[in-house]
Amino acid sequence: MDNSQKNEPKVKVDRASAKLSLVHIYVAYIGFAIAILCGLLQGLVRGGIMTLPSWLNYYQILTAHGVLLGLVFTTFFIVGFFLSGCARTSGGSLSPMARKLGWIGWYLMTIGTVMATIAILANTSNVLYTFYAPMKASPFFYIGAALLVVGSWFGGYAIFNNYINWRKQNLGKTSPLFQYMAVATMILWQIATLGVAAEVLLQLIPWSLGLVPDVNVLLSRTLFWYFGHPLVYFWLMPAYVCWYVNIPKIIGGKIFSASLARLSFILLILFSIPVGFHHQLMEPGISDKWKLLHVILTLTVVLPSLMTAFSLFAVFETTGRKKGAKGLFGWFKKLPWNDARFFGPMLGMLAFIPAGAGGIINASNQMNAVVHNTIWVTGHFHLTVGTSIALTFFGISYWLIPSLTGRIMTKALHRVAILQAVMWTFGMAIMSGAMHYLGLQGVPRRTDYTTYFDHPEALSWIRPQALMGMGGAVLFFAGVLLVGIIVYLVFYAPKGEEEYPISETQDAEERTPKILERWSLWLGIAAFLIIVAYAYPIYQLIDHSPPGSQPFITW
Repeated sequence: MDNSQKNEPKVKVDRASAKLSLVHIYVAYIGFAIAILCGLLQGLVRGGIMTLPSWLNYYQILTAHGVLLGLVFTTFFIVGFFLSGCARTSGGSLSPMARKLGWIGWYLMTIGTVMATIAILANTSNVLYTFYAPMKASPFFYIGAALLVVGSWFGGYAIFNNYINWRKQNLGKTSPLFQYMAVATMILWQIATLGVAAEVLLQLIPWSLGLVPDVNVLLSRTLFWYFGHPLVYFWLMPAYVCWYVNIPKIIGGKIFSASLARLSFILLILFSIPVGFHHQLMEPGISDKWKLLHVILTLTVVLPSLMTAFSLFAVFETTGRKKGAKGLFGWFKKLPWNDARFFGPMLGMLAFIPAGAGGIINASNQMNAVVHNTIWVTGHFHLTVGTSIALTFFGISYWLIPSLTGRIMTKALHRVAILQAVMWTFGMAIMSGAMHYLGLQGVPRRTDYTTYFDHPEALSWIRPQALMGMGGAVLFFAGVLLVGIIVYLVFYAPKGEEEYPISETQDAEERTPKILERWSLWLGIAAFLIIVAYAYPIYQLIDHSPPGSQPFITW
């Protein structure tokens, strides 16, 4: 029987555990605030609307925007969110060792973030979010990135320790679904970051310090993309946690199936790591046979996403019909559209439909040849992390922060937050839509504004690029409004008790197969798939190493 969410009494996270979660959330939103300013400047410059002053470089703000949003905001938010939920489902408190590990992780992540950000702002590390060779950054950037990753490992160790402690105290019981999903996500993260850790520690840091004269570029890119695509699922799985566990409670329903939810997370661990070559389909030096294997494994990741969609809309329909909905889509009207905790994540779910379709295009060999290295790709991940995941994280913040600070989300603030979500979605639709259109015209990504010597083809891109910049401006104002809401929730919202929504299962007698918690089995299968997909190709890249590259610094 799945006891994970059954008739759980009201629990409040203790002060020490709440503080640990909050400091992670605070750093996340500080990074977010800097990143949206960089994003505004980037969009206006790329759209030809403004010119940067001489002391500021386009690629400098592009790097800051990508790193602070893609790595800093997401990682800090995810760890803080998971620590709070693990405490909430463990009687209100993390284990003492989990708190110690969590604080070690926070300090390492924060020091690393500060180091990397200073290196970027000092104009010494304009290597973009995809910071592989041959572009060379300051050693401080790479060391900062390494500390950020290692610190996140300690956040994972805290979650693992708390989970193990819960299992010891509740022998024979099924673990809470929230904790199970947090553990699965951090397992994926621990495995995926081994690639970027190897790249940074064994290649980029010695290279940037001048200890070695050159670097194997193809190996660097391969190690990065071993990490780079699972990173997307590290962003996505916490959103799934919210959709599976928190949203049903918010709408007055129950989890459709805890077993299905657990299985979907197992499949994400298995199939989201050995897929990196689909980011390298256009690169020489990697056999087409290995690329085909990675494409096949990439497409299997669609399965847990479809399982999630089925589960969520089953919850929506059953909940709506219990509230009296009639007709085929009558349940849609019964959803709490005036609740910002639901509204933002629901918009994120809907945005994930076109975002997922775009991902299938990127992973398909023939179609990828059309959009590879165009701004289509940028539009795609702004739909995924910038829309589906970001809107879900915003919705989480509207109950997570007040529940941890002892404040409440007022009705008036719900209306402001709904306006923020609409503005964000509207701005992203304009910007991402323009990016997708321009990508199909062959417009490259990662480039400053240029008319390519007034070439007629390039001149035809200017109006859509200006539209893209205007969409970025709308996003900026939506982001400023969000930061204002967060500040209000932390310091000025009325005192009270905000619900920490943890849902029960729809069928209290549902039996969760014990095999789903046999982590040694799933880790063994994951290791096997990774070895099959990567061992021989990486051996070839090392044994038949191409000529090493000298560092490139172009700013």
